[in-house]
Amino acid sequence: MTGKKRIVVGMSGGVDSSVTAWLLKQQGHEVIGVFMQNWEDDNDDEYCSIKQDALDAMSVADIVGIDMEIVNFAKEYKDRVFSYFLKEYSAGRTPNPDVLCNAEIKFKAFLDYAMELGADCIATGHYARKLEQDGVHYLMKGVDQSKDQSYFLYRLQQHQLAKSLFPLGDIHKSEVRRLAEEAGLPTAAKKDSTGICFIGERPFREFLQRYLPTKPGEMITPDGKVVGEHVGLMFYTLGQRKGLNIGGSKDGNGEAWFVGGKDIPGNKLIVVQGHDHPLLLKPALQMDDLSWTLPQPPAAGDYAAKNRYRMADAGCSLSPIVDGKATLTFRDKQWAVTPGQSAVLYDGDICLGGGIIQ
Repeated sequence: MTGKKRIVVGMSGGVDSSVTAWLLKQQGHEVIGVFMQNWEDDNDDEYCSIKQDALDAMSVADIVGIDMEIVNFAKEYKDRVFSYFLKEYSAGRTPNPDVLCNAEIKFKAFLDYAMELGADCIATGHYARKLEQDGVHYLMKGVDQSKDQSYFLYRLQQHQLAKSLFPLGDIHKSEVRRLAEEAGLPTAAKKDSTGICFIGERPFREFLQRYLPTKPGEMITPDGKVVGEHVGLMFYTLGQRKGLNIGGSKDGNGEAWFVGGKDIPGNKLIVVQGHDHPLLLKPALQMDDLSWTLPQPPAAGDYAAKNRYRMADAGCSLSPIVDGKATLTFRDKQWAVTPGQSAVLYDGDICLGGGIIQ
């Protein structure tokens, strides 16, 4: 990037966005920090860190020498992200709200706000890269493969990528921590946040019960034998092992129990024994609600894909896209392919986009 730019940085109060702001300031750009308040229903409970995060972001801005604003996007978040989250869970699926938060809040509401401030572009602390070639913006994996976050950015379009920077894309996390320490940033040793953005560290089941009615039902084996009771289908995801509380079964084989499927109309949770039970292994998946990062959708053919964030790329073939739907057929069967999650397609290091698993 040549010449001095006006860049608005999304400041989360974490080490990654802190170093992002510091690096851009060091490069001579005019940097403005914005802390996004996306959630305000229960800011005062023991699990919510938003106040501390905002204070940390302000401390970093002070040290880096930049102005910072706190901007409330809670209404946009509730309308565009949280309502979808609740709808998917009530339908028995397992959504990924962080993917939607990037597409709808960080790279839409926040991007629009930054443009109103006269910004040339926005920057975030995501571990991803961007390559521009012949006017086309390619979303690329971050160099640090263990931290690569291109999966969460797959719904970004060309106009969003054109106005976005990812300064950490070429840096390893260990180097980011080192730079933060060297710069004297108070977030240098701050623990990375975990969990869904608005839920944070609070117990997930307790949180969901505030918003959705629970409907207990039977836990059954694939052949219909009742082995327990579930507390509500929305609290379980495919491949889940913890929290089933089935215990030993005299007809069981001694292996661990896993969630193998959901009978939504019958309100029954299907459980299986053994990590590699056939119900947990799928040769293909169907996806819709497709979104592609490049001007044209990818042609049918061989690619790699992730059907969840923490997994290695899996070789697959993409079917022709028909009526906004596509099928991925894998070379090796995939474990616990989960409806509602995102399947993301790659051509080498290029993130092509993807869709929602049906």
